[in-house]
Amino acid sequence: MTVPPFPGAAPARPDPAAAAQGQHTVHLGVEVTPDDLARHALALANTRGGLIVVGGPTPDGRYADASGLHPLQVTHAIFALSGGRLTVNVHHQAKETQAPEGGDPTLAGQALLVHVPQAHYLLAAPDGSVLGWDGSRTVPVTPAHAPPQADADYTASVPPTASIADLDPVEVARLRGVARGDLSQLPDLDLLRELGLLARTGGELGGAAGGEERPTIAALLLLGTPRALKVHLPQAEVCYYHHTSADPDFSFREDMLRPLLATLTRTAELVQARNAFTPVQVGLFRIEVWDYDEAVYREALLNALTHRDYQLRDVVHVHQYPDRLEIGSPGGFPGGITPENILRHQPKRRNPLLAEVLAKLGLVERAGVGVDKMYQLMLRHGKELPEYTAYPDAVTLALHNPGFDADFVRFVARKQEQMQTLSLDMLMVLSRLGREGVASRLELSRALQLPEDRTPRLLQMMQERGLLTVAGRGREREYRLSDEVRTAMGRGRVTSPAVPSVVPAPAQSPLAEPGPTVRTPRWHDLTLQLAEQPGGVSNALLRQASGLGTQGAWRVLRQLTLTGRLRREGRSPRQIRYYRT
Repeated sequence: MTVPPFPGAAPARPDPAAAAQGQHTVHLGVEVTPDDLARHALALANTRGGLIVVGGPTPDGRYADASGLHPLQVTHAIFALSGGRLTVNVHHQAKETQAPEGGDPTLAGQALLVHVPQAHYLLAAPDGSVLGWDGSRTVPVTPAHAPPQADADYTASVPPTASIADLDPVEVARLRGVARGDLSQLPDLDLLRELGLLARTGGELGGAAGGEERPTIAALLLLGTPRALKVHLPQAEVCYYHHTSADPDFSFREDMLRPLLATLTRTAELVQARNAFTPVQVGLFRIEVWDYDEAVYREALLNALTHRDYQLRDVVHVHQYPDRLEIGSPGGFPGGITPENILRHQPKRRNPLLAEVLAKLGLVERAGVGVDKMYQLMLRHGKELPEYTAYPDAVTLALHNPGFDADFVRFVARKQEQMQTLSLDMLMVLSRLGREGVASRLELSRALQLPEDRTPRLLQMMQERGLLTVAGRGREREYRLSDEVRTAMGRGRVTSPAVPSVVPAPAQSPLAEPGPTVRTPRWHDLTLQLAEQPGGVSNALLRQASGLGTQGAWRVLRQLTLTGRLRREGRSPRQIRYYRT
């Protein structure tokens, strides 16, 4: 059904020519009030956006003058109705008439133009109503009218019984402590208003009282008292588990139902208390390579807390094992994102208001580069890439710690000293080839999450910089690290195993390029035969026998363990041994 005309509102007149082009242009009479115009603006924003024209030429040939309607009246009404979440461009456009016999032109009147962008999520009025535009009038928004990208933002909603008393002053002070620039100078309530954490409900729009200010879900997540969180958001809990072995049994557990910043701080303390680092000497400098880099796991925790689905009653789980850190968050990936395209997909925000507040505070990136940051830090420290596992109702991120490639760390550090920038894509290619020895263009494009036709330019640039060598033609080309890079990474040529001859190295053609590759079954066969020894096989023993790097050896051992051909024993990475099943 259609919405009845607002009291005092002039009838809307759609523009047929604009509609034919898929645009929305709405003509309103000069009798329209700022409040009525604001409702039309929200309706357009909830659909596809468009242009509102007040006044101007009329069907009977006259020109209706809208100069009495000031742009500030319009922006104020739209700001109040949308809670500050809709910004429009408003200006007058003058119409002049030419005087007869070359006289000076005179002003016939002014039309008011309101340019309305499409909202990233559905905007509701303070009374809870959500309007859309069907091409000729405002209508209530139903699932059939709402575009997929305009889903309602749960964190922008207001719990019916919530009040400002549910906000903890200590957490407001904590939030102020991380605020930047002018935000940190605002009084408490003004700070919360500026961040969009308070919404005005009840009262007449623009009236003297203006209704009651109440906290949104985002405000409760960031600043809620223990009682408020227990009543309104028990699902905001984070459960931390420490495991001394790979077994599901845990040795320590702590459940945290706290505001988001306090939860982040406490979880980081728990992880760091069981963290350790290994020093890597690079010339006169020393690099500390932690089992779990703090910048990486804090980014992972922030992503989980920011983008989880708070409408699900499940909680976030953090499991710290000797060889990995797992973070599981409720809600699948939003908007078509998968583990196979997470590096390249346009960022999607499940909780726009919460994400926007954290971005204003400088805790998360507006540009959606948090995942890139994690990947780059892991690679620079010679680690395996983060591993995402997606389920329909959850996402798990694993940060693996099977050791690290110290030679790769030194290589990257020396390149930085030489002012040679290595992009994330370059690091991914170098790490892949350092682990596996050789790869085709198709394999590298899949690792980079890029179409195959977009990788040649990168690979050509790396060849020109002396990082890669290539053999073969067309799609049969195979890429390896250059001899200079292999030497710098401590790879060298593959030698015969230092372990007593378990499996003789197959003879190579004199024309064959040196370099190990986990793509050949011989590494699996070698690993299985080493695992039959009384002491089993370790990562170090496999590296010594095969010439593989730390990550390449770990990948082989992991593949054979997942397929049930090896059994893993031991707790810490240095004690782990693999035995044939």
